[in-house]
Amino acid sequence: MPIATPEVYAEMIDRAKAGKFAYPAVNITSSQTVTAALQGFAEAESDGIIQVSVGGGEYASGATIKDRVTGSLALAAYAAEVAKNYPVNIAIHTDHCVKKNLESWVRPLLALEAEQVKAGKNPTFQSHMFDGSDIPLEENLVIAEELLELSQAARTILEVEIGVVGGEEDGHEAEINEKLYTTVEDGLATVRALGAGEKGRYLTALTFGNVHGVYKPGAVKLRPEILAEIQQAVGAEIGKENPFDLVFHGGSGSTAEEVATAVDNGVIKMNIDTDTQYAFSRPVAGHFFTNYDGVLKVDGEVGNKKAYDPRAWGKLAEAGMAARIVEACQWLRSAGHKM
Repeated sequence: MPIATPEVYAEMIDRAKAGKFAYPAVNITSSQTVTAALQGFAEAESDGIIQVSVGGGEYASGATIKDRVTGSLALAAYAAEVAKNYPVNIAIHTDHCVKKNLESWVRPLLALEAEQVKAGKNPTFQSHMFDGSDIPLEENLVIAEELLELSQAARTILEVEIGVVGGEEDGHEAEINEKLYTTVEDGLATVRALGAGEKGRYLTALTFGNVHGVYKPGAVKLRPEILAEIQQAVGAEIGKENPFDLVFHGGSGSTAEEVATAVDNGVIKMNIDTDTQYAFSRPVAGHFFTNYDGVLKVDGEVGNKKAYDPRAWGKLAEAGMAARIVEACQWLRSAGHKM
């Protein structure tokens, strides 16, 4: 199927919320990771989201170029072409744009998409994230309100982060402390500033102890019940049940129970990056270690072209990442729920 239109993306979110399931949002950095993501969603019979970080966009543009806009557009263009051959709906998203990167990344993309819409076309991306977690909440919401208006013109959905995700991702770091837990007051301030849909649709990353990076189960103290508290308090104020479309960041090391509770409380998107990076790399390492005399020209020999052909180990990498995405779809209950 083609990449999701704005209408299809909205329907995907509505179906997830009504059906109490969530979509894995998988970070992509290359054509191979795009293909792996599409394969995984298709095998799980799940619609899904692929997303580009600022570092991923720079990498995709070329290691000596590092143009985040060019790389993001290139990945989106590749995905738009190859997705036509997979029987699932895929939305494309930009992930974790902090304030300092707005002018060089998300604002240019929104401007481009506004021009596409004026010309009667669909926007390249279906949503963009503004990560204001490293600035005061008041400033975060002022910028988010402006970006929400721009998103309306571009027919895209805005994702905001209210609270702080600990750990490190793409050069952005945050300490692991009490700031990792969004409060009811934060949720109320958000809906008062951004509305409940009348100003444009947005996704909300509320934090409940989330930490980016690699952790064993139990190392990260998640409190997904916070999501229910905020949903109830905000819902009571505006007269709407579960008003927020929630996003789960920093989920590596989470237990199945924690993930299920988060989804029950309104999470419709969960970011998957660290785990899929490993799932992509591990089969490559296995291939190179077990076929070292083929991928290397040991002792002056000629090696084995079939072993070092990038397609040989690339297929293994894609299959490994796809399998991890299938597992994520099963945990998040989106498996078997494609539109």
